Amino acid sequence: MTEQDNARITGIGTVAVPVTDQDKALEFYVGVLGLEKRMDVPLEQIGGRWITVAPNGAVTSIALIPGESAGVDTGIRLNAGDVPAVHARLKERGADVDDLLQWPGVPPMFTFRDQDGNVLVIVE
Repeated sequence: MTEQDNARITGIGTVAVPVTDQDKALEFYVGVLGLEKRMDVPLEQIGGRWITVAPNGAVTSIALIPGESAGVDTGIRLNAGDVPAVHARLKERGADVDDLLQWPGVPPMFTFRDQDGNVLVIVE
């Protein structure tokens, strides 16, 4: 491997989502979405904790960071094998989900919001 090979980006480790209450966010992302908690450690420098969650076996995780700017379009697209089933399950669990979109030639998808109004999408 050359020095140039080492000086390249090799993946996406974590994306951050601002939340106003980390405990409520953890409850939503683990309890409602079904993600696993990967890390939860105090960060006294920011007055909160470093909390990461992710789908079981996923490389990329979501950091639930304390922030006043919650309620943003995160740009995060989560994948699922059966999007209509996930849509139905999240509705049953009380999540704020939009209509399931199923257009010809496009994978099924839907938009939802977490407890702070942060927007995410699930796509097949």
